[in-house]
Amino acid sequence: MFKKIVIADQCAEFANTIFNHSGEYSGSTLVVGAIFFTFQIYGDFSGYSDIALGTARLFGIELLRNFAFPYFSRDIAEFWRRWHISLSTWFRDYLYIPLGGSKGGTWMKIRNTFAIFIVSGFWHGANWTFIIWGLLNALYIMPSVIFKTNRNNIEIVAKGKYLPTFKDTLNILLTFSLTVFAWIFFRSENLNSAFTYISKIFTTSLFSVPAIKPLHLFVILVAFLIIEWLGREEEYALAAFGTKWPKTLRISFYYLLIISIFWFNGSNQQFIYFQF
Repeated sequence: MFKKIVIADQCAEFANTIFNHSGEYSGSTLVVGAIFFTFQIYGDFSGYSDIALGTARLFGIELLRNFAFPYFSRDIAEFWRRWHISLSTWFRDYLYIPLGGSKGGTWMKIRNTFAIFIVSGFWHGANWTFIIWGLLNALYIMPSVIFKTNRNNIEIVAKGKYLPTFKDTLNILLTFSLTVFAWIFFRSENLNSAFTYISKIFTTSLFSVPAIKPLHLFVILVAFLIIEWLGREEEYALAAFGTKWPKTLRISFYYLLIISIFWFNGSNQQFIYFQF
């Protein structure tokens, strides 16, 4: 509920404003809008997945985890192992493997990879924006396929450590940046809007101060990322977070989450994936 109402819905307000009036904003503000949408779709989609998983557990049913901290990925192949796991595994089992999977030569692997990402684009809707989004991700993952490095990052980053290495940090930032760029196509109404949005980012206004900079939301996102980072080795971020704290402090933290849900409840943003 926190992911949906506090993270996704608050990001949605600013992302919608910026994307719907992109012509009025500077390149730096458009970057902020793209980042807000990046967290909106993650909080929205993983939030409702977690709500479904938690509700199922109340009835003794264990469902498949659908997200595994994808924004901490070090390459696109790892990202797609951690994002929308249920759909990714479905594409693997019912499309990629029947087409030959990785058993053939390099060209067959390239063909099969493009096939699943193009179909993934079509799955989201008959709009060129989704097709380009799928093609972009296919291009992103090509180096891993060609050089056979797609299984290099199986374990979560910096396992057993507090901080990642400098190399891992750069890889996470690069993967995140590529993902943010692709989400611009996913969010845009049409290709013209997407290309206009992107072209305006790469202007001198990119170095200006963003017109929209909600401090409270930045603080919330930083706190959210810290909690996710500290709990990244668990199945869910809160699974072991605060378990060693004094009981009073731990219960206070849970109440803080609950209070924040009621405090920010009012945006009433529709779930993004209802349309899919």
